[in-house]
Amino acid sequence: MTLILDGIGVSPGIAIGRALPIARGESEVYEQRIPAELIEDEVERLRQVLDRTRRQLRAMREQIPDETAADVTAFVDTHLLMLEDRVLNEGVIDIVRELGCNAEWALKLQRDRLIAVFDGMDDPYLRTRRDDVDHVVQRIQRLLLNPDADDRVAPEFEDLRGRVVVVDDLTPEDIVLLHQAKAAAFVTEYGGPLSHTAILARSLGLPAIVGLREARRLLTEDETVVVDGALGMLVAGADDALMRRFRMRRRDLLRHRRELALLRERPAISRDGESVTLELNIELEDDIRAVREVGAEGVGLYRTEFLYLNRDTPPDEEEQLAAYRKVVRALKGRPLTIRTLDLGGEKEFGTDPLASTSPNPALGLRAIRRCLRHPAIFLPQLRAILRASAYGPVRLMFPMLTAVSEVEQALAMLQLCRQSLAQEGLAFNHLMPVGCMIETPAAALAADAFAARLSFLSIGTNDLIQYTLAIDRVDDEVNYLYDPLHPAVLRLIYGTIRAGRKAGVPVAMCGEMAGDPRYTRLLLGFGLRDFSTRAGTLPEVKRIVNQTHIGEIRPQVMRMLRARDPDDIAALLEQINNGVVDKLAYPD
Repeated sequence: MTLILDGIGVSPGIAIGRALPIARGESEVYEQRIPAELIEDEVERLRQVLDRTRRQLRAMREQIPDETAADVTAFVDTHLLMLEDRVLNEGVIDIVRELGCNAEWALKLQRDRLIAVFDGMDDPYLRTRRDDVDHVVQRIQRLLLNPDADDRVAPEFEDLRGRVVVVDDLTPEDIVLLHQAKAAAFVTEYGGPLSHTAILARSLGLPAIVGLREARRLLTEDETVVVDGALGMLVAGADDALMRRFRMRRRDLLRHRRELALLRERPAISRDGESVTLELNIELEDDIRAVREVGAEGVGLYRTEFLYLNRDTPPDEEEQLAAYRKVVRALKGRPLTIRTLDLGGEKEFGTDPLASTSPNPALGLRAIRRCLRHPAIFLPQLRAILRASAYGPVRLMFPMLTAVSEVEQALAMLQLCRQSLAQEGLAFNHLMPVGCMIETPAAALAADAFAARLSFLSIGTNDLIQYTLAIDRVDDEVNYLYDPLHPAVLRLIYGTIRAGRKAGVPVAMCGEMAGDPRYTRLLLGFGLRDFSTRAGTLPEVKRIVNQTHIGEIRPQVMRMLRARDPDDIAALLEQINNGVVDKLAYPD
């Protein structure tokens, strides 16, 4: 009997292999009182486990081949950095001493505090960074609870050739090991499309499905299963005819990947001669390697929030300048777009006035609103970005603007920084381009007013879609309503691009929609010529650009704007994609 299970497809590819369900349940952690005279012994036990965890991860890092994609090693490096962070070492030790409790309990309490911070964040991408906390804490807890455990990072992942691993969840290190052990694919019961599990699977080309609940219970060891990482479908007990179809699709996908690898040095130019700029979204210095690997033309979004997280005080001007300068130099002449701080009221710096609460952080004092309210935080960042512009092509971008008055306030503060730097004799680019994110309906509808005052606009589709449709896409209860093809969303995107074109101001897109190949032709037809994506999706976007005659599809795209039903719009888009692909996928 054929069994079909549906989850969330996060990494395309067809894999056929034998199922390997793995139970990795976490042991319960209980509070234990530690006698006063043994507190320092407990502290020393914790420090030894932290050192052991670092050694494990460093060994893992050394095993990663040099040719592995940069974003793979970046996740392991992030975990190593977290282990050096006071929050996850001295912070836990402080709890042991303060409460007189066991290290396991102190670690759990600190984990819960950190998770609460990330869960309260407005940005869906930043919220997924809770995964890092969980993964690092789980690794420490395993060694605290089982000091005799094997020092290999994941000994159960050693000989997986041809196996489909089925497990509750995976860490970034686990996924690297799965790849090295030649696993055919993996399926997890938890996780979402923005999770690190999903991002790493895509980077490594490992077919994967997440969020497939009860998978371990429903599958038996060694039964043959098919994983379709694009559709999020797992099939067990497929008959011969169905298996032949899956094998044919797998051959086609492998050929497609080989073709994409050949595009790295080619420019993104449509069949009718329209040049398109393809850039990357990054957040860490290590991500720069990916810019070179995929042939990106620069960085369309550099998130600066990670300079501010997990610390008692915000970074000063010199620390920020050092971070920005490293990225500028590493890009070697490619442009860098730095987004100013985009955090909400959930983040506190000790007794800093930023400490605030909001009944609804997504609609409260966040991003530019918060920065304008607290110049002591905002001005050092503006000065650091201006000074970084002396070392290469830097663009500054304000997030979450909704009113022209906010633009004027932000520009006035930037001008104060220019004046003070000039008086101090510090170098900066006086003509540094300044733009903003369009990520609320208000900003999209007022895009012409923003374009009249700024050098460029960049559409942040993640927030724009959520605010337009009043849903949170990481909320399982309502994320089915998240629809980039909703008529209101499309009209706001098109209106923004049109406003920029009328004003002679470039318009980019740096949200997830820019990196989703399903929407590339739609956006090209709207007039978008600057895409900023994740490294894993850029080659496919480039392929579609190169195979598209924009003039031919524009009339069909305009029909989509006039449609009112999302299902009708989806059908029109499918016609555009399939019609063009059928003619151009394999040119003579």
